[in-house]
Amino acid sequence: MSRNVIVVDYGIGNVFSVCNALRKIGCEPELTGDLTRVRLADRVILPGVGAFARAMDALERRGLTYALQDFVATGRPFLGICIGMQLLMDRSSEFGDTLGLGLIPGSVERISARGPFGQQRRVPHVGWAVIEPSGGSSDQRWRKTALEGANDYVYFVHSYHCQPADPSHRIAHVDYDGVEVTAAIRRDNITGLQFHPERSGRAGHRILEQFIAI
Repeated sequence: MSRNVIVVDYGIGNVFSVCNALRKIGCEPELTGDLTRVRLADRVILPGVGAFARAMDALERRGLTYALQDFVATGRPFLGICIGMQLLMDRSSEFGDTLGLGLIPGSVERISARGPFGQQRRVPHVGWAVIEPSGGSSDQRWRKTALEGANDYVYFVHSYHCQPADPSHRIAHVDYDGVEVTAAIRRDNITGLQFHPERSGRAGHRILEQFIAI
């Protein structure tokens, strides 16, 4: 794969795991936080784990918020993974109210610890699950996206999930003990995955392959 794929290095989380997964599918990513390199990339991937506020602070201290917004404005494909997906939203309620990148309208909210019938639900949500199209089995929003043909188990570990203001921006969810937890979002050239494709075996590798091929 000859495309210049940037994995954003901002001192948060699982960047090396993402780079290793990309190498396994034949892509040689560039791990960098250089603002010019990010702006000029063919594809940008923003991974991350941990707290929303800490991740936003790390981006801001490095001047990456504007570089990422500039990249998205080019129309080239952008992928956020885990916290990297949540940062796409307007704000998060995790440990107070923190502004995000504002690339997809909506907020990040904690998964309720109570099920629909009052039963206790374990939070964080950790484990393997099959994602479902949020518009139903006939939904065409997966067509020609990184999720096209996704029908296998992927790996989750999170306590918060995205609540897009426009329901059409949520393209996949997972049923977690009776609640639909957002698994993927998409707006124009931006895709966000709450699960970890780099930890999801062949299913995750296929999703990364399809993102690079967009």
